[in-house]
Amino acid sequence: MSLVSFPSDPSPRLWALSQIEAARSYTLELVASVPTEHWFTMPGGCPTHVAWQVGHLAMAEYGLCLFRQRGRLPDDLHLMPSSFRKLFSRQSQPSAAASDYPPPDEILATLHRVHAQVRLEVPQFAESDLRQPAEPPYAVEPTRLGSLLFCAHHEMLHGGQIGLLRRMLGYPPLH
Repeated sequence: MSLVSFPSDPSPRLWALSQIEAARSYTLELVASVPTEHWFTMPGGCPTHVAWQVGHLAMAEYGLCLFRQRGRLPDDLHLMPSSFRKLFSRQSQPSAAASDYPPPDEILATLHRVHAQVRLEVPQFAESDLRQPAEPPYAVEPTRLGSLLFCAHHEMLHGGQIGLLRRMLGYPPLH
């Protein structure tokens, strides 16, 4: 796992982005270690699978880092169609049927596309806008900055779930 360094410009938005990058690096290492043929496997007693976790992370990063910061833009439908958002929302119930989902390469492409947009936009956010109030979930404070910070926390939480799924699928620990 590569470490993400503290930004040379310690602005809150870049600090939050560095945390998001570190969490994503860890997630991608876990995800890459599970062959796609096991992405839809729900081990006994486990209510989720890797595909749902990855799709959910894409949906959440979009919501926390883009939508909650600047609203929905017309080009966002190319980033993530509304059907994708609904499929992986926190209220959705993972299904073991792979046919209910886009293929793993499309889910992963959405994850990468959203993250690339976050990397482009977050450095441009005005510091004053980050102090605007935000509804839960957030970390540290109930602001847009808190939403950015929560994105990293949320990703690590789901990284842990992916790690547990890996173990339940019979894969050894990575570290």
